[in-house]
Amino acid sequence: MQRALRRASRTALMWPEEAAAIQESGRSLTELRSVGPFTAHFIAEWLRQQPDPPAPPPLRDGFITYAHARTVVDAHPDWHAVARADHQMHTDETDGSSTIEEMAEAAGSIGRERIAITDHSKTLRITNGMDEVRLVAQGEHIAAVNERGSGTLVLRSIEMDITPEGASDMDPSVLARLDLVLGAFHSKLRLRDDQTERYFRGLENPDIHVLAHPRGRIYNFRAGLTCDWERVARRAAETGTALEIDAYPDRQDLDVERLRIVAAERTWISIGTDAHTPTELVFLEIGIAAAILAGVSRDRILNLLSAHELAERVGLIRATKKREIRGGGSIWPGASASASTQRQARPADPALSVARPEVDSASDRPAPAEASLKTSESKPRTRRRKG
Repeated sequence: MQRALRRASRTALMWPEEAAAIQESGRSLTELRSVGPFTAHFIAEWLRQQPDPPAPPPLRDGFITYAHARTVVDAHPDWHAVARADHQMHTDETDGSSTIEEMAEAAGSIGRERIAITDHSKTLRITNGMDEVRLVAQGEHIAAVNERGSGTLVLRSIEMDITPEGASDMDPSVLARLDLVLGAFHSKLRLRDDQTERYFRGLENPDIHVLAHPRGRIYNFRAGLTCDWERVARRAAETGTALEIDAYPDRQDLDVERLRIVAAERTWISIGTDAHTPTELVFLEIGIAAAILAGVSRDRILNLLSAHELAERVGLIRATKKREIRGGGSIWPGASASASTQRQARPADPALSVARPEVDSASDRPAPAEASLKTSESKPRTRRRKG
């Protein structure tokens, strides 16, 4: 019974309707995914008795359901345009299930005008991560798909592994050909100590434009990294690097509470489903709802930019980071100090952070000549995720 209830708890994140609404309509709760007669009986009893629910444990805290997300987005029709772009998804080139064409067709069928194909880079071998040769070939494939004019623009992109020291695992000259580069931490995601310096090094990496699933949390499995989110959000704003809302139900990373801190710093946001199958593309609404609930300003969301505006923004990030490195404002790579670290240090957010003792063993587009960031800104899948 406990196993069935735990499974229902996780899959409830993905239900398109709340169980209470199904019950009130007189329909069977077995319409919901992973709910058979046995589990339906217990859910019906809970709904009938309406007990006070206990506070969720840390590994299940801070998640919103897909059904709730749909309600939030429907109540804010001015946010619907955010869904025109999805900036993270995977194909069968690495650990996804479908081809580029299949993902593009599925995305177009639900109104996506732009998608980024962000297959994994070579360090993440468990996902069959791509090396430079395969990435260049995929870029040529994407160019051919766009040439055929499917109706959905496909961006050449990657979810590149970033080491704890902030270094890339791909040749910068190859990354420079891409439309968007996501960087992500995939190792040592259970460290208990403050990881603020690690975030600074990642954000200062000149190759990345978006820091993907920044905490590295997974529902009921891993709490993710701890840092001073105010300082991290500020440094992201200084470098122009966007922080991602990974909208996959069991990630929701960043979560609403930390997004409120990010929103206060007016840091840029990118939203992606992290879809590995076409059916998971609908979960973009979870990320949009999180942005709404956190008070993120729509003028700081990459998904709302046109393709031309996004290209300009990416070029601006590249140019700004290069200037910082040349001018000494950033001492990437491998350094432990930056402009932000020299401010009076704040303690990491213990109220927001939950850590576990285990440690993972795992695994050029030119910018306008005188532009600056300041002037420009005046599945359903049941298997465990691998990264």
